[in-house]
Amino acid sequence: MATEHKSGLKPLRYVLWALVALAVLGVGWFQLVSPRSGTGSIADTGAAALGRGEYSLTTTEGTEFTQASLKGQPSAVFFGFTHCPDVCPTTLGDVAGWQEELGEDGKALRVFFVTVDPERDSVETLREYVSWVPGVIGVSGAPEEVAKAIKAFRIYARKSPMESGDYTMDHSSTMLLFDANGDYAGLIGYQEERERALASLRKLLNS
Repeated sequence: MATEHKSGLKPLRYVLWALVALAVLGVGWFQLVSPRSGTGSIADTGAAALGRGEYSLTTTEGTEFTQASLKGQPSAVFFGFTHCPDVCPTTLGDVAGWQEELGEDGKALRVFFVTVDPERDSVETLREYVSWVPGVIGVSGAPEEVAKAIKAFRIYARKSPMESGDYTMDHSSTMLLFDANGDYAGLIGYQEERERALASLRKLLNS
């Protein structure tokens, strides 16, 4: 009887091991296609068009922000808003940490913080908001121009009403990277592991 009992468990044990193997393979596949990668899947879905469009916004430096602004030196572009409770301040904190780690090399990287909430985020408001992180350039403009930029960068942004009668903004949390030619060069996911993010930035700066 004991032998029969052990024998009956074998098929079940094989099934369980098969499920574990499938789970491991599934995780591996997810990591390969995950958009958190510095060479994320956007590259396989028309990345050459990212950032290209007819938008015209204004930066906190008083200059115009268009698709031509991505050329000349490596850039990182992040979309957010000043009333953001966590994602945006956390990302700015990460940028400050990357800058410290990269040192002089990091000064060649321009970081653009483009608002998804132009109704509340004027250029002046953005200037104060990003001022604590050296080198970060705020970008705002007319709502219709911001909408064009959101479309050009394939960013998700949506106004979400709150019970108080106010609203917040749901938006993409990834940072898009562009090389000195203005071409998409990868992305950094929200709260990406520090060394992985720095590796992506060093690769960008050395390209």
